[in-house]
Amino acid sequence: MRMEDYHKSSAQYLIGTVSKRSGVKSDLVRAWERRYQAVTPTRTAGGHRVYTDQDIARLKLLNQATGHGHSISQIAQFSLDELKKLLQQEDAYSNISHIALITGDKKFLTEDYIEKCYVTVLAFDAKGLESHFENAIVELGTQAFIENLLTPLLTRIGERWKTGELRPIHEHMTSSVIRSLTYILRNNNPCPDNAPRMIVSTPIGQLHELGALLAAIMAELNGWQVTYLGANLPAEEIAAAVKYTHAKAVTISISFSADDHVVPKEIRRLRKLIGSDVALIVGGRSASYYEAVLDEVGVLKIQSYEHFRLILKQLTAE
Repeated sequence: MRMEDYHKSSAQYLIGTVSKRSGVKSDLVRAWERRYQAVTPTRTAGGHRVYTDQDIARLKLLNQATGHGHSISQIAQFSLDELKKLLQQEDAYSNISHIALITGDKKFLTEDYIEKCYVTVLAFDAKGLESHFENAIVELGTQAFIENLLTPLLTRIGERWKTGELRPIHEHMTSSVIRSLTYILRNNNPCPDNAPRMIVSTPIGQLHELGALLAAIMAELNGWQVTYLGANLPAEEIAAAVKYTHAKAVTISISFSADDHVVPKEIRRLRKLIGSDVALIVGGRSASYYEAVLDEVGVLKIQSYEHFRLILKQLTAE
């Protein structure tokens, strides 16, 4: 990194201000700082990080470059001039060739990360898995991380659990690591006040919340203002949250199936309480088990993340 990037102006800013001005969430600023030394803040006597205008400028450019598919690990040490030149070159390339290049790079990166992550899961190495996940989120972007890395990885873990190669604790460990990284998975851009609102939860008796959590993050990435309630809530509480937030949609995840009447009863109750004007969206690996009741009450069934995005787009347009 060139010396001019370290020139310190008299103005100094706390991380909250830096986040707002640069467009990079505070937790991601810390991650880039810790892992890649992308910026080097000083500290106050009280130990608070303080940043300069130069730091903010760097973060803005890094944010734009990673948004175009560049790996933070490869560009973190670029000077301001080098970052500007990189972005200018982006504009000079044709959109088609650029997109093809980024897609190819990310496909290779994704496949590599899936293998590395699975090895750490097999070794029951939570710290190693967290480190791979953190790097992958930065390099791939949140949406690609969830769709192209997490989804096939979790599918593989589930399959290997059934064959006996993995134990249930491997899946629980993986889920725990994913939940711990929510702070950098969340949307980097604040939603406008008029953004459509959504409630996300799981019905009573559905204790596994990972599917719901990822759905909440995906909805947020697609411009929705999401209130995530966690797992195992009765229909009355979910409906109350709809009332308090004036939500346009409710998304629930069903990850466990059983020969009982609890889930069908709760779905019917929820539909009655929220009314027909509020969209009811249902997904999860066991949602198809309850397809009869889902069709009965008229829910929007999630087939894939791509389908979920299409549902969200259509609801926003209404």
